[in-house]
Amino acid sequence: MKRSHLVAALFAVFTLNSSLQAALITIDWVTVGDPGNAADPAQGGYGAVADSFRIMKFEFQNSQYAAFLNTVAATDPYSLYNANMGSNARGGITRSGLSGSYTYTVRTNMGDKPVNYVSWFDAARVANWLMNGATSSSSTETGAYTIPFGQISGSAPAVNSDATFYIPTENEWYKAAYYKGGSTNAGYWNYATQSNTAPTAVTASTNGIGSAGSTGNFANYNQAADWNRQNGNVTTVGSNGGSSAYGLFDMSGNLGEWNDLTGAAGTLLGTRGGHWSSDGPLGLSSAQRAQRATGDASDALGFRLASVDVAPIPEPGTWAAMAIFAGGAAYAGWRRRRRA
Repeated sequence: MKRSHLVAALFAVFTLNSSLQAALITIDWVTVGDPGNAADPAQGGYGAVADSFRIMKFEFQNSQYAAFLNTVAATDPYSLYNANMGSNARGGITRSGLSGSYTYTVRTNMGDKPVNYVSWFDAARVANWLMNGATSSSSTETGAYTIPFGQISGSAPAVNSDATFYIPTENEWYKAAYYKGGSTNAGYWNYATQSNTAPTAVTASTNGIGSAGSTGNFANYNQAADWNRQNGNVTTVGSNGGSSAYGLFDMSGNLGEWNDLTGAAGTLLGTRGGHWSSDGPLGLSSAQRAQRATGDASDALGFRLASVDVAPIPEPGTWAAMAIFAGGAAYAGWRRRRRA
């Protein structure tokens, strides 16, 4: 269905309903255009996507995830908080208080680092929360995904056809990372830094900023970004070299990222992109794909979300204190086409 058939979208300005967290969550979105592009014949035919879509410019960060937790996890019945976030030196969030009044605080120098120790189900619940308005009353159990019985592992539900925020499919993730852009037959890079040559591994400052800034063929891998007394660590998003052709950062290195394969249900779902501890550049390249159990979480695994290409989302993509309210007349007569 063409965009002209969309009914006027509703927007909801929100604040995070927590006594300790008054800030607004901000997400930068990037549009991935060139709909109907050709797949990559060199790597198994990945990357073809029928429609334009939006995807997060950066990996989901600790500051954003702490805001999410402070909004919905005072009791945390779905184990959205992983204790390693607070106990492991590479984790970024601590939890205080007792069940019913839990609060969450970003650790020193970790707010702009990508959140790790998150499972596929954690990422899916963030998508649901955003789709439902991102308030303390917003459901984490329905929306983009219908999660039965408080499930936190096992077979993941398929994405719902009317999802507006969701975990990107493997083809969407692959295109956003490696496609050269500009036409429907532009070809693909080997690495998400717009290069066919392996990136140089970054080092890090004492507070975890990558040495490359936002330009050049660099990435955070090979345990080279030593800081916080660690042999390799996550680094500030966007500080580890140049972007993909569409302007996305850290799709090679920093953290591996969940993807949804075809968008269908399953007990094993995809990860791509390599991470700070990848021993060599192969893990960062378009040739490397992996599958993980949906309940898995580690210091090398994170996520970024995708969004439908709906005109009212501001360009170039800063989504500050706004959420598309996915209900009622806002999306009447429109259903998102699943991308292969």
